[in-house]
Amino acid sequence: MTLPLDGVLVADFSRVLAGPYATTTLADLGARVIKVERPGAGDDTRAWGPPWTDNSAAYFESANRNKESVTLDLGDPQDRELAKELARRADVFIENFRPGALNRFDLGFEQVYESNPGVVYCSISGFGSGGGAHLPGYDFLVQAVGGLMSITGDPDSAGGTPMKSGVALVDVLTGKDATIGILAGLHARNATGRGQHVEVNLLSSLLSSLVNQASSFLATGTSPGRLGNAHPSIAPYESLPCADGPIAIACGNDGQFRKLAAVLGDESLADDERFATNAARVQNRPELAVVLAERLAADEASAWVKKFLAVGVPAGNVGTIADGFALATELGLEPLVEVGKGQPAQVRNPITFSDTPITQYNAPPRLGEHSDAVRAWLHQEEQ
Repeated sequence: MTLPLDGVLVADFSRVLAGPYATTTLADLGARVIKVERPGAGDDTRAWGPPWTDNSAAYFESANRNKESVTLDLGDPQDRELAKELARRADVFIENFRPGALNRFDLGFEQVYESNPGVVYCSISGFGSGGGAHLPGYDFLVQAVGGLMSITGDPDSAGGTPMKSGVALVDVLTGKDATIGILAGLHARNATGRGQHVEVNLLSSLLSSLVNQASSFLATGTSPGRLGNAHPSIAPYESLPCADGPIAIACGNDGQFRKLAAVLGDESLADDERFATNAARVQNRPELAVVLAERLAADEASAWVKKFLAVGVPAGNVGTIADGFALATELGLEPLVEVGKGQPAQVRNPITFSDTPITQYNAPPRLGEHSDAVRAWLHQEEQ
């Protein structure tokens, strides 16, 4: 059975997270991904531990499965020629060097396109190839300067400070944008026969992902602030304390709130003018939170979750990552896949296909694991 991207060759000159996340997605979908790494060191994230696996750092393992690793020194003329040959054969070329840096190795877009006009060449940067080309692009930095931290964390009134997300979210979002751009470029090539330059950057991906918060700013001219776990436009849509800890409640409409009030044993809450509509609840969120906390204190979070879900009120326990995997397993989502004997399990690709399912997951490569085979292939005449 074929995979969606069978026959697509990806020359992966990226490292760290955004690029490797994109190329792992392409590899999962069936593309042949050849990861070019620095001799002796490899991708930066091979050294980003602890924790470690038998192969590398767990960080590296998270975004590099289903790939072949070849070590090439771009400063060496012979290795550079092999890199150029790989670029000439590739359907997709992806890189996240400083904008323009690959030109000195004859691996910039114009140079690769000249020898391979069908290539979809994807460049990932922190702040684009124009005025921000000189700026270093790190996820944490972009979360700070792009505004994400300004809406993440407890509000000032609670003594909170701006916080980053608990994962390199901007890198992941940019990796997904890169994947979308690459797939669109490949589709366009089917019609035109020509490749093109696809560019994504961390700041633009972040701003796009701000969705309603960005729209709020554009509509009002006022930057939203931090609300902790509360929502700027929906209430109750936050975590609230129960007898033994917090519960997450997400009432998306007035009907759900009425059901919540009934479960709490106080249907009058839904008729109280302060809480009768979502707009009123948002306006009076602090008072609502106090009222709900008083009633929720009568039982444990897990008990309330069962009661709320039974009547269609969205609610859940505030769990750990382990709890998240356990829930996905319980629901039959099969969140984990095996990548080889003795290797730690990995997170399954979240996409499922009815006709071309992803069936093969290979362990992330050891540094230079496929160097001999890839070098021999690049020396051969293309068939």
